[in-house]
Amino acid sequence: MNKTVDEREKIIVRTSVTGIVANVLLAAFKAVIGLASNSIAIVMDAVNNISDAGSSLITIIGTKLAGKEPDKKHPFGYGRIEYMSAMIISAIVLYAGITSFVESVKKIINPDTPDYSTVSLVIVGVAVVVKIALGRYVKSVGKKVNSGSLINSGEDATLDSVISASTLVAAAIFLIFGISLEAWLGAVISLVIIKSGLDMLKETVSQILGERNDPDLAKSIKETVMEFPDVQGAYDLVLNNYGPDSWNGSVHIEVPDTYSADRLDQFIRSIQEKVYAKHRIILTAIGVYSINTRDRDIIEAQKKVHGIVTAHPHILQMHGFYMDKEKKTMRFDIVISLDAADRKTVYEDVLTDVQKHYPDYRLQVAMDTDFSEE
Repeated sequence: MNKTVDEREKIIVRTSVTGIVANVLLAAFKAVIGLASNSIAIVMDAVNNISDAGSSLITIIGTKLAGKEPDKKHPFGYGRIEYMSAMIISAIVLYAGITSFVESVKKIINPDTPDYSTVSLVIVGVAVVVKIALGRYVKSVGKKVNSGSLINSGEDATLDSVISASTLVAAAIFLIFGISLEAWLGAVISLVIIKSGLDMLKETVSQILGERNDPDLAKSIKETVMEFPDVQGAYDLVLNNYGPDSWNGSVHIEVPDTYSADRLDQFIRSIQEKVYAKHRIILTAIGVYSINTRDRDIIEAQKKVHGIVTAHPHILQMHGFYMDKEKKTMRFDIVISLDAADRKTVYEDVLTDVQKHYPDYRLQVAMDTDFSEE
């Protein structure tokens, strides 16, 4: 494990331990107060704190397992376990919301009269402040180290502060007007928690399924590749995520057709080294498009074909053009937007149009996808 990964793990574990200690203490205080004052809202709030402590524990376990070194069974490592731990935390939040809603409905049907004391309300007020601070701290650290588990835990803590604050509002209404609304308020807040849990779960599942490349990151990597003088273009960037901050990828580059094999080999290695040093991304493969540079007629033909292709709707890009006048072959790639209703029809229309202008040439056209398309 390198120093950066090791330091990230220490930060996540330290933050999670802080969350566990804070939530256990808050849960103990709230449980005593809730039982003493006959308040279902405060008791459920204590249960939420215990679930938060469990979430932090899951975060620690997930982070430790994700840090395991690659082996024969999982050669890309165990980083995606962090996504699984984030999913478990989302499920816990969802379960807590459903449980809280059920209990609140029971109290609406069979209400109890709460008995608030000044001490209990002060402690709940302090708990609100603590949970707000804890939520902001955990979430900010989660964003800093790119930990979905910490971010979800931070959001959960923020929701808990809202629950505690609503308990104070319900208590104030009861003390002033003699109306007990905490069960109704608990039901409304439970629905908010359920929605939050579903949103967290949806986001985590999306990460596990595999999301499109980050447009800004993709642009930055391509710009790094283009810094090499003889690279005429960088295309078809594919990034595979194997956990937070763990990326492998591939890209195609356009280079002059004058390059020899040994020069190209050295050139590709230099690109891989620079991309890793700057972005911490391993380019496991760099494909090559050879560009015509010695025939002016072919260069003009490339411009003409480019105009024909890009005149069609949903064409984002054409690249990798190469023409062989002796063999009468022409090859290039076209990037068709995912917004197209039928990408295959767009592809076939482009081929038909180009073939009409170059009937004597055999076309080799590949349909590409821009994985960072917005």
